[in-house]
Amino acid sequence: MHHALRSRTVFRPAADAAAAPAHRPRPQPVRSPIDADALRVLHRAARVLLEDLAGLTDRLVAVLQEQEPAYRAAVTCDPTATWQEVHRSLEHSVSSLLDPRGSRDAARRCSWRIGATRAEQGLPLDALLHAFRLGGSLVWQGLIDETARTAPEDVRLLVHVASDVWNFVDEHCTLVADAYRQVERQLAWRRENRLRVLAGALLDGASRIADLPETAQALDLPEEGRYVVAAVTAGCPTDGAGARAALARGARVYWHTGVEVDYGIVLLGEDADAGTVGRPGHEGPPTAGPGPGSGPGTGAGSGSSGAGPAAGSARTGVSTAVTGLAAVGEARRLADVALGLCPRTGGAIRLTEHLPAALVVSAPDLGAALVERALGPLGNLEPADEAVLLDTLAAWLACDGSAQRAGERLYCHRNTVLNRLRRYEQLTGRSLARPADLMEVSLALTARGLYPR
Repeated sequence: MHHALRSRTVFRPAADAAAAPAHRPRPQPVRSPIDADALRVLHRAARVLLEDLAGLTDRLVAVLQEQEPAYRAAVTCDPTATWQEVHRSLEHSVSSLLDPRGSRDAARRCSWRIGATRAEQGLPLDALLHAFRLGGSLVWQGLIDETARTAPEDVRLLVHVASDVWNFVDEHCTLVADAYRQVERQLAWRRENRLRVLAGALLDGASRIADLPETAQALDLPEEGRYVVAAVTAGCPTDGAGARAALARGARVYWHTGVEVDYGIVLLGEDADAGTVGRPGHEGPPTAGPGPGSGPGTGAGSGSSGAGPAAGSARTGVSTAVTGLAAVGEARRLADVALGLCPRTGGAIRLTEHLPAALVVSAPDLGAALVERALGPLGNLEPADEAVLLDTLAAWLACDGSAQRAGERLYCHRNTVLNRLRRYEQLTGRSLARPADLMEVSLALTARGLYPR
């Protein structure tokens, strides 16, 4: 909407002027008679427009309402502020026609403020630039109409200043766009930062009840929905992106990126279960005990539904389900527990499927005490003998107490399995037929897999 005139008669030194001898006299500006007459005609018409600035403002506001829907809404919302903005812009524009140098800085500041203000208000940039060009067209048409009314023979002279006027319009459109985009970036950064603060407080369990409505709106999640939290860590961005994509499939997820762990707040559907989040994938928890022929800490009883991923792939822990955003902090803590159960080689652990192991990992001191209580006497054996008994216990438990199936898994006769189980009972004084002892042995094997010696 702003227009200014850079007279074509102003002298511009040649590119090699700096190399000219110092004693050579500086050439004086030369005015073309045509340019001088064009400026006279321009100034005469501009003074008339300035005197009727209120009428010019009314006409531009009417044009904006008719041709630009975004401004139509702005005028409806706050007609006074919009009229004053247009008036100031036109005042600087017309003043720049009369005094380009003296009005230049004020006109630039005005355009910058308009661009910044409209960015804060959310007016589309295209609508703002359209408004500036409509303003330029209206002023230019006003100059032509006034000249045609008072001195028709001088209209042709305006052609000599047209390019400068429209160059000024383009300059201020660029200025407005720069201001708009700068403020837009600042606003986006503030929104993102505020979003991180709200989500971080939610995951830390530090959100105030009064902040939950704002948090729900910012994250685009219902305040009273059912949620799980997924904790994802990976050695490389590609693995992490794949794990996040699997979790987000068919679900609404907000991701909060951390230094070592990314947390996804996953909205469950009405009939969805926490155990379905992120399937398909590796289900295996850490090994419950040593595996056959592999030494402590590996082998049977892992509960894996398939081969584990290659080393370096993502590790994912999924919490149990909670109700409401206020409980997301507790879900995040449970997701960390599930992540702690996840094998170092990668995979996904859903806490709903590994609650006993979760109890152990949540209290490592008690887990160590349980290992000592239920398995400690085996430490007096030779390492190979200890590994055989632990393998057998783990396989027997993994086979639901079937000596036949455990023997098939361990490549031995069922009686061999039974003999090894009796030997364990003799060494520890425990009975695998007693439910309390059996529960302790199972948890001790899980703890030993989580915290190998």
